[in-house]
This record gives sequence, C-alpha cells and structure tokens, in this order.
Amino acid sequence: MPLSNIRRVAVGSTNPVKLAAVRAVLHRLDPMATVEGMAAASMVPDQPVGDAQTILGATNRAQAARAALDADLGVGIEGGVVDSSAGMRTCAWAVVATRDGGVHVGGSLSMPLPDAVAALIREGVELGHAIDRLIGTDNIKHGAGAVGILTEGLVSRQQAYEAIIAYALAPVLGAAMYRPHRS
Repeated sequence: MPLSNIRRVAVGSTNPVKLAAVRAVLHRLDPMATVEGMAAASMVPDQPVGDAQTILGATNRAQAARAALDADLGVGIEGGVVDSSAGMRTCAWAVVATRDGGVHVGGSLSMPLPDAVAALIREGVELGHAIDRLIGTDNIKHGAGAVGILTEGLVSRQQAYEAIIAYALAPVLGAAMYRPHRS
C-alpha cells in the first residue's frame, strides 16, 4: 500500500497515550492523515501473558478498528508480560492491519519487572494497577505507564509505543524490500 493511500487510520483504543503515539508517527509521514480511536476488544485477558497472546490482542484490535471505521490502516497496541525462569518482563506489540488484508507486527518492549510487581501480576493484578498500588498512583497506564515509572522517565510510554508502531509499519513503508526475491 503506497503511503499516499494512507489517509484514515483507526486505532483500536481510546487510551490517550496510544492515540498520541499513533498520531505522532503517522503525522511525521503525512500531516494530513486522520487518526481516530475507538474501543475495540482485544479478545484476550486484560493482562495478556506471553508474546503470542499479546500479539493476538493487538491483531484483534487493529483488524476490528480498521473494519469498523472503514480506515486505510488499523492499529492495535497491546502490552503484556512474559514470565520465565529468568523473571517477569514486559512485552508490547503493535499491529498494523491494511485495507488489503495485510497484517504486520512490530515490537517488543522488553523490560524486567521488579519482583513486587511480578508477584501482584501472578495474583491476577494487571501491570498498570500493580504499579498504581506500589507507588500510590491512579490509572498510570493512561500516563507514564510502567516503562515511564521504571525508567525514571528516560523512556515515556508514548515514545516506547512510537517505536513499535514504526516497526509494524516497516512492511507498508518499505513494501518493495519485503517482496519475494527471485533467483
């Protein structure tokens, strides 16, 4: 899909940080592109566990938003956690769904989580709520997020999302590079 055909972008979320990240990336590409958010179900648990489940949630959001708003692109962003013998870490994935049926994935934000946060998540608490409990905030996921808090502001949640959105857009922007090569 040529960039000139990307005019309307649907985001499968109304979270202001996710919308701002998509707007920042798309407006660098085309200041005239419109970006609309809508509540789209992820169809995965509120706290996805594992990269596969997190990617599925982002894919579901991207495809639902694109179809519902008849947009050129749908964008889904989903944050999750991965629990392993090395400890718990974050993951975040962006998916771009195109009008022609393409689905492109970019991510992951991988950051170790403190043991106290991991313990709350294992008890069923969502990452953002776990951070809220530990530092006394309310709805941190609509602001700095875990990444902003745990990096002392070195990386904002919006900046982190902008990177993975750009990664997901790579096959759209550099379509010629992604075509199969003939030998």
